[in-house]
Amino acid sequence: MTTARAYAATSPTDPLALTTIERRPVGPNDVLIDIAYTGVCHSDIHTIRGDWGPIAYPLVAGHEIVGTVTEVGSEVSRHKVGDRVGVGCMVNSCRECVNCLAGLENYCLKGNTLTYGSVDRDGTITQGGYSTHIVVVEDFVVSVPENIPYEAAAPLLCAGVTAYSPLAHRNVGPGKRVAVVGMGGLGHMAVKFAHAMGAEVTVLSQSLNKQEDGIRFGADHYYATSDASTFKTLADSFDLIVNTISAPVDLQAYLSLLALDGTMVNLGAPAEPLPVSVFALMGNRRSFTATSIGSIAETQEMLDFCAEHAIAPEVELIAAADVNAAYERVLESDVRYRFVIDAATI
Repeated sequence: MTTARAYAATSPTDPLALTTIERRPVGPNDVLIDIAYTGVCHSDIHTIRGDWGPIAYPLVAGHEIVGTVTEVGSEVSRHKVGDRVGVGCMVNSCRECVNCLAGLENYCLKGNTLTYGSVDRDGTITQGGYSTHIVVVEDFVVSVPENIPYEAAAPLLCAGVTAYSPLAHRNVGPGKRVAVVGMGGLGHMAVKFAHAMGAEVTVLSQSLNKQEDGIRFGADHYYATSDASTFKTLADSFDLIVNTISAPVDLQAYLSLLALDGTMVNLGAPAEPLPVSVFALMGNRRSFTATSIGSIAETQEMLDFCAEHAIAPEVELIAAADVNAAYERVLESDVRYRFVIDAATI
């Protein structure tokens, strides 16, 4: 067993506090990772506060993890001691269902094992990356290319692959018109990816406050959704709309922006239902769908794409003791664009 220091939630409302947790012994197919950095995801806040269902406390959040391998099991072949690696939103799956066999563990029909808050193979509750160490089965550990800045690599393990997946799945490239709704942690990555893929990129944000950043990240156009004329100006304009907002939006208004056979993909996961009018879909034969993170293979593909195109998230490095203040700032949209915890401060 490995004793790790960690910041844990003890209830939906109390501040996260320093504690210690036990990591399982390194099994034949496991790797022990000395965590260097962990991203702060809005999903962490939703989960800890019970927005998506009841939680077993205490809980250590964090599913954007990068670090160094310090021990490997006897049958590990993919990683070795000293490797720079990452762990995202899941640490296991059934490996048997049709989706898992197709390499889509993120859509495991029996439910994948999430990095925190899931029942692990030994019956314990998984604990995440707001900690100093973690033990993960090798198949759910990815390699982090050397030319991606270490601290900036962490948010790629969730925000990065979540933004990349719907773009890659729909073969976004030159000639495609892509709109990104929201310019937060997910949105700014979607802009960078779509631009690198060669699409014409438009940001749809509540205001023009981040317009300069959006253009710098690769957006060709930037509109404020608080201006009603935006929806008239851009009607029937886009092949793909990627909605990164984790709050309810006026779906009918956004669907009206899709061109013939256009698709709107929801990445944000608001707790409230999102009503959709069938008539909004009938016009222009539009589609509305959603997507969830990415597979392990797709996560590695995304990391390699970032290395090739010099893409990295914009991050603000914080000490672990500042995580509660960071949560409040995330809720106030006061971050550009992702908080990352320096695990050395735990």
